[in-house]
This record gives sequence, C-alpha cells and structure tokens, in this order.
Amino acid sequence: MESNGVHSSLILQEIEKLKAEKKDIENRISVLEAQLNDVVAKEGTVSSSSCPPLSITYLGLEHGLSPEMIYRYSRHLLLPNFGVQGQSNLLKSSILVVGAGGLGSPALLYLAACGVGRLGIVDHDVVELNNLHRQIIHAEAYIGQSKVKSAAAACRAINSSIQIVEHKEALRTSNALEIMSKYDIVVDATDNAPSRYLISDCCVVLGKPLISGAALGLEGQLTVYNHNGGPCYRCLFPTPPPTTACQRCSDSGVLGVVPGVIGCLQALEALKVASAVGEPLSGRMLLFDALSARIRIVKIRGRSLNCEACGENAAFTRQFFQNFDYEKFTQSPLSTTPLKLKLLPETARISSEEYKERVANGEAHVLIDVRPAHHFKIVSLPKALNVPLSTLEAQLSAISSALKDEEERKGLGSGSNASLYVICRRGNDSQRAVDCLHKMGFSSAKDIIGGLESWAQNVDPNFPTY
Repeated sequence: MESNGVHSSLILQEIEKLKAEKKDIENRISVLEAQLNDVVAKEGTVSSSSCPPLSITYLGLEHGLSPEMIYRYSRHLLLPNFGVQGQSNLLKSSILVVGAGGLGSPALLYLAACGVGRLGIVDHDVVELNNLHRQIIHAEAYIGQSKVKSAAAACRAINSSIQIVEHKEALRTSNALEIMSKYDIVVDATDNAPSRYLISDCCVVLGKPLISGAALGLEGQLTVYNHNGGPCYRCLFPTPPPTTACQRCSDSGVLGVVPGVIGCLQALEALKVASAVGEPLSGRMLLFDALSARIRIVKIRGRSLNCEACGENAAFTRQFFQNFDYEKFTQSPLSTTPLKLKLLPETARISSEEYKERVANGEAHVLIDVRPAHHFKIVSLPKALNVPLSTLEAQLSAISSALKDEEERKGLGSGSNASLYVICRRGNDSQRAVDCLHKMGFSSAKDIIGGLESWAQNVDPNFPTY
C-alpha cells in the first residue's frame, strides 16, 4: 500500500511538472506570436506562408482584414454602425491601462478580446489572495507574482494576435511622459488621488484622451476627460479633496462586481474613442449605484479657462509636470502601502508582543477595540470590548465601568488600577482614540502598535487578516 502511495505521488508530481512546462510553452508561443504580429504590422511582410501580411488586400477586399480577423471579429463587423471601419480603427489603435486591479481587469480583457492593436499595462504590484474576488484577470496560480505578468498572460491567452506591452513599474512623473506618449488613449484604473492628478495632467501635456473610472463600496463612476474640447480632471477638481475623503478598497471595502461593471464601461468608452464610433462620455459622468441597480448620466462642468493644466494660461509644460510633487499636492501617498501614523509618544504605546506578555502574566486590564462594529464581527481578540472610534466620547462611562469591574474581579485594592489598552486594525485609529482618552482623563491608556495586523504578524500567524 505504501509503495502504491509513493508511486501515485510521483505520478502527480510528474503531471504538475508537465502542466507547468505546458503553461510556460503556451506563454512563450503567445509572446512570439505577438512579436511576429508587431513585425508584420511594421514591415508588411513575413516569410511564413501560414501568416499572411496584415497590410495586403485579401480576396480583393480593400480593408486589409485577414480571413482569420474577419472570422474572429465577425460579430463586430455585422454591426452596421461599427463594421469594417470600426474594427480597422481598433486594430490600428493603441491603449494604455494604468492599473491591473479591479477596474483594469475587465477593461484589459475586453480591450484585448475586441482587437486593440497594441495594449499596454502599467502596474508595480503583485497578486494577493484578497485581490481575486474582484480582479478577475488574475488566477490563484499567480499569487505572489507581478500583476502585469499575470494580466499580460491572460490577455495573450484570449487574443494572441495583438501586441501586449508590459510596464512592471509604478507610474511616476519621471516615467509617465515616456510611457504614455507611446499610446493613443489612456485608461485610468487606479484608486488614489495623486495618481489621478498625475495621469490627467500627463494626458493634457501629451494631448491624450483619458478614460477615468472609480469604484468603492457599492458605487462607481465614469467619465472621459480631455477629449473633444471637454474638461480635464483638474477642471472639475482644482483642489484635491481632504485625505479623510480619499478612501481605498483596502480600507472601506468594495463589492467585487462593482469595479467589474465600471471596468467594462471603461473598456466601452475606450473602444468608442478608438473606433470613432458612438458618443463618448466627454462632458458627462456616469454614476452607478449597485444596491438600487441604478445608472444615471449627469452633465458635468465644462472645460475651465482658469484650469492650471488645460486653461488659457496653463503652466503645465513637460518640465513643470516632471517637477510637480503630487504626493505633497494631495497630502496622500502614491504607494498603496497603508498609512502609518505616529501621533503618540513612545510611553503611550506598547507592542503586540508586550501586550501578549501582559495578558499571559494575568495583568488586570481592559482592551478596547475601536474598529467599526462590522469590522469587529470579522475577527477580534479575546475579551475585547468594541467601542467604535466614532462613539468613543459617548461611551466613556461604559469604559469606566469596565475598568471598575475588572479591578473588582481581580481583587485590586485602593491605589491599584486596571490598565487600559486600545487596539484597531493597523494602529492608526487606536492612536487617535488614546489621544482622545488622555484628554478625557484616562491618562494611563495605551495604544497597541500596529494593531491586529501586528498581532497576526508578530504574535499569532494563524490570526485572520483582512
């Protein structure tokens, strides 16, 4: 029986090895086919009789679409308002998608499938397990690997006849002009304020239309900037919103299908601009409410003559753009790394390891968890009392009662008090809470540095994170 188990294990290992080799070969074939297509498009000739030049006339037809293209895109060609001309325009176009996440995933898949001639992907991040509920372009096999690599493989798998260009880097002022200048249209699929301003300003400098989308929680929005005399992002938002209003999916959550809907609509708008078919959302904004299943189109403010980027006296030259500090301007980071505040002195903070030791030693204490109630329901530390930060001042009496109960339970005499510790998800709101508690007379309150994420990383690797 044991020998049979060993034998089956070897067979399974061989199967997995062959699957990996097959996948690698398929990816290499897709890359080579894309490169060949690019060479054909540039030179108009190729030696292989099985791959005819894209630029010649087939069967007496002047549109230059090969038999394979006619068959592949036949449902496009059958549309009276799209037809041969629309598809030919797509095949000649180039589109850059900045961000291969929730918005970029469906946008990239549809743009690749529909036959955009050259498709660029910009992202510096790697695939994580908590991406997969919304970032449908990625698979479990790519966890820990580059999002650009994963997205490019998926696009090539769906259409090996187009060119996919990988930009495995963050978009910065130092590289944005060089990268974006190579494309006709830009799709903003990012999720932070500095990137939105940077991408929009760069599109203005280069004269590129911008397809901008956003999705958070159960809502999304979409518009087209810098197209046909329409406004740019700065025309609508000359000053950035406060940092408290700039939430991300990692903090506020998002229903997976919501960025999927907006990403598909971004692909649609990009296709309309690229094919010159239909009326893009320039000067209008689409608003999507998932709960009510409602889509509204609203008119937005037109191009501003006083806009710093596209107005009459705009100062945004290439050099000005490259020297502009977008993180300082928006007071928020380009990086997706969670914010780490430092509001308290070291004496008002303890590490998660120190807290573990104090619990193990039986110290009399109360642990306050200041996360919202729906976060607390996900996971919490034993005996933690949930007092959301927004209700902290209203529940000071409850905190005092909890401290007294703990002192009585531990049999502490006069002059001995129970300790008060505060925790949150990442250690930011807990600092705000401790600062507030100190002002309200709870001078011994201490923040647990790094919150529950630190607990999971440094104390209990099996503790769930989200």
